[in-house]
Amino acid sequence: MRYFMHLAYRGAAYHGWQRQPGDITVQQRVEEALSTVLRHPVAVTGAGRTDAGVSASCMIAHFDTDVPTERVTSLPRSINSILGQDIVVYGIVPVHPDAHARFDAAARTYRYYFALRRSPYSDGLVWFAPPSVDFDAMNRAAAELLTTSDFTSFSKLHTDTKTNICRVTAASWMPVTPADAGRVPMGAEGYFEITADRFLRNMVRAIVGTLVEVGRGKLSLEGFREVIGRRDRCAAGTSMPGGPLFLHNIQYPYPLDFEIYGRSYD
Repeated sequence: MRYFMHLAYRGAAYHGWQRQPGDITVQQRVEEALSTVLRHPVAVTGAGRTDAGVSASCMIAHFDTDVPTERVTSLPRSINSILGQDIVVYGIVPVHPDAHARFDAAARTYRYYFALRRSPYSDGLVWFAPPSVDFDAMNRAAAELLTTSDFTSFSKLHTDTKTNICRVTAASWMPVTPADAGRVPMGAEGYFEITADRFLRNMVRAIVGTLVEVGRGKLSLEGFREVIGRRDRCAAGTSMPGGPLFLHNIQYPYPLDFEIYGRSYD
């Protein structure tokens, strides 16, 4: 049987999601915990590959096992007791044998959190924006992302990606609202949210860094358009730190009805 798993993690202690020789990663920790609980080797495939230091409030991953469904879906507590404090499995559900956490994902949403005043509680998970930064200007520039498809200017160099074409469907700076309670870092006052069918390595942090140049008045709207058109990473701004970046949501063309410790979660 194939299963989808809903989990969240804080990325500060990990060298990204994907397993890498010599580095501790989230995928490695989850595979080790699952293998221990299920008592056989388990390979886990995630919906995305977050970079070092990047967190996820929603990651979906799949794995296969012949262990009876009733036992597998009741395992989150046992798995979490092994994982510790910075990775949490919320729920596990059986899916179609051909379902794929990565290739079936229709869209992914990232958030980059910010605050206008310092907080002793944010602990590297929030970017402290200059008081003079112009969010209206950054939103005008962010709207340009919906009109392009080639994001070479915001991609890390020398990757194994076959194409830099992405379809961004939403991109804007917005304030934290009561509806965000429990899903934002402490001290966060707002965030940049971007949704696309796929993301390139370092893409969101490079976009945010370039938008911040617009907000600080160092780059005009026309200049931002030129950065996109040049298709040159050297033309874009500096990448922002990874701590405030979170994989926030993943959308699938079919419903996933998770249960968190006996409570329904959709």
